[in-house]
Amino acid sequence: MFQTIPLNKLVASPRNVRRHTDAAADAELKASIAAHGLLQNLVVRAGAKGKFEVEAGERRRRAMLALAEDKVLPRDHAVTCLVLSADNEAAPEASLAENFHRLAMNPADEAQAFAALIEGGATTELVARRFGLTVRFVEGRLRLATLAPVVFDALAAGEITLDMAKAYGATSDQQIQARVFTEISGAYYSPTPDSIRRMVLTGTVRGSDPRARLVGRDAYVAAGGRIERELFDNADTESWVDVALLESLAAEKMAEEARTLAEQNGLAWVKPTLDPYASHDLVEGLVRLPAEPAPLSEAETARLEELDASWDEHAAVLEDEDSAPEAIEAAEAAIAAIERETQDIRNRPPVLPDDHKGSAGMILTLSREGKPVLQPVFYGERNVAAAEGEDSIEVVSSDGEAGPRRATLSRRLVDELAMQRRDVLALHLASDPALALDVMVFTLADADSHDWQARTASTIRGGLPSGPLVGFEPADAAATRALVELRAGLDETWRSGRDQCERFDRFRALPDEARAAWLGHVVARSLEASLNMSGERRVPFQDHLGALIGIDIAQWWRPTAANYFDRVPKQVILEALGDVGGAELASRYMSVKKSDLAASAERIFAGATIAEVAERERALAWVPDVMRFGGAAAVDDQSDVDKALAEDQQPDPSDGMANAGPSEASPCDLAA
Repeated sequence: MFQTIPLNKLVASPRNVRRHTDAAADAELKASIAAHGLLQNLVVRAGAKGKFEVEAGERRRRAMLALAEDKVLPRDHAVTCLVLSADNEAAPEASLAENFHRLAMNPADEAQAFAALIEGGATTELVARRFGLTVRFVEGRLRLATLAPVVFDALAAGEITLDMAKAYGATSDQQIQARVFTEISGAYYSPTPDSIRRMVLTGTVRGSDPRARLVGRDAYVAAGGRIERELFDNADTESWVDVALLESLAAEKMAEEARTLAEQNGLAWVKPTLDPYASHDLVEGLVRLPAEPAPLSEAETARLEELDASWDEHAAVLEDEDSAPEAIEAAEAAIAAIERETQDIRNRPPVLPDDHKGSAGMILTLSREGKPVLQPVFYGERNVAAAEGEDSIEVVSSDGEAGPRRATLSRRLVDELAMQRRDVLALHLASDPALALDVMVFTLADADSHDWQARTASTIRGGLPSGPLVGFEPADAAATRALVELRAGLDETWRSGRDQCERFDRFRALPDEARAAWLGHVVARSLEASLNMSGERRVPFQDHLGALIGIDIAQWWRPTAANYFDRVPKQVILEALGDVGGAELASRYMSVKKSDLAASAERIFAGATIAEVAERERALAWVPDVMRFGGAAAVDDQSDVDKALAEDQQPDPSDGMANAGPSEASPCDLAA
């Protein structure tokens, strides 16, 4: 039966199915109740101590309590309620039914309702305040009310989406809206909000438009397209009048090109778009698949070696101070050509494993020059299995059996529950730093064995840097050797697990020191290549890290003829000698040939030829500025106490690695 109950006698029911809410929606509800009163009764059941538990309408109760705190309503405000019997076991079902079977208003209905209020004398600010909305939202709905009738009716009938309706509203000219709607309705392809917006905003298209260049003038005219030209117009500036026809022809040509590329590359599909990028809508529901550049062929490897040798020959011309200007100009042009060819060989498109091609696809975009461009990214469907009809949904039973069944939950509810369950797990993971650290390290370390067709558990990624050189392995680098030794010493017994869950359990069972070593490895292998120099090779954060650690590059890298002196101009070598032994040492080698000078410099900077102790120490400590970490000079200028502390923290090169092992307080210890 219905009964009026004071607001302060109503309490929340533990059986109410709604556990989460939305702050913006709650504000709208509060404003609506303040302006119009309670328009829907609450469903309650008698509780203890004269209270009534709200089974359905908890958001309305909270909104009224907030209004009572604001002195808008009295605390004993009379609330109309439907009172269930105390033994009614269907209360949770009633709560679920009230929340589950709600239908949001059609945007067209909202637009008409707001327009009626405005016609009655209300302002947009008043409407927004009374319904707890923003002025921009109300103005947006009012603009929908001014759409051409044919477009508005399509929105009301659900034939077009709200985003499409907004795209039509990009212009206030209803005739243009109606014309574009009619033209698109007869097209074979599905329009997007972007394509609709382009057509309503542009009455004509220039001949230089990417769509025009793709279709071609002859094909457009043959299909009935009209072109208008002013006296001084050319092929790029002339106006193509029938935009919808051009869009249709361009979409058809892109679709044909997409089918051809899919067949040529053995792909399941290729999605075309007339945009120069892959929009979010186009890749929604897709997941990126891993793909690596194809390995270099023997011919490509040989060609790279030829290019490197040719580069050195031309570089020698630039280094020779006696070279003629014409020879220098020719050498610069040759080096530029070599770098372009080298880049073309090394920048190979990614290749997808054969076992993924059957379900993988790519996106075909239209460049600004009117050329179809296949984006070098492979995508796969996130959910491969299709449901059996609109009412089917893939569920998992308690005993682990999965299969398509008749849905007992709507797709919206499934998504909402998944997000809420995710948040519960996230809260507990955030409260357990040790577990969170294990999850992060394991996810990065397990990337090599992860099944890329399965859905990932998190967005944590830590791929290996791809460049700038492919296959380069320095033969005489102490740090590189130490990294190999560190990697070989990692405990990989956890990889024997049958699946990701078992591998994670085995990983967590490792000692703290072993897990800390994996942490250092996965972070270290993610570093990009950088130098202490201006330009694209500069990564200031790496300079900061190196200075923070106090790395002494000279202990790990020494300049030799092969790795440095043979590949820099003679003047650079002489300047380095000047840094070590002053002008006297540099002048001593002024007349020496470049090849002999490089060999001599290698011995000098290895400390093999200089007798004076001070000069030898400077030679052994010298490295090019580009190899130093920023801030190193500041470290050298510290006080004596700070110097002693820094020296005490320096790694011993004889250990084989710099701070490679875990410290006494490992990250796992700190997290725990």
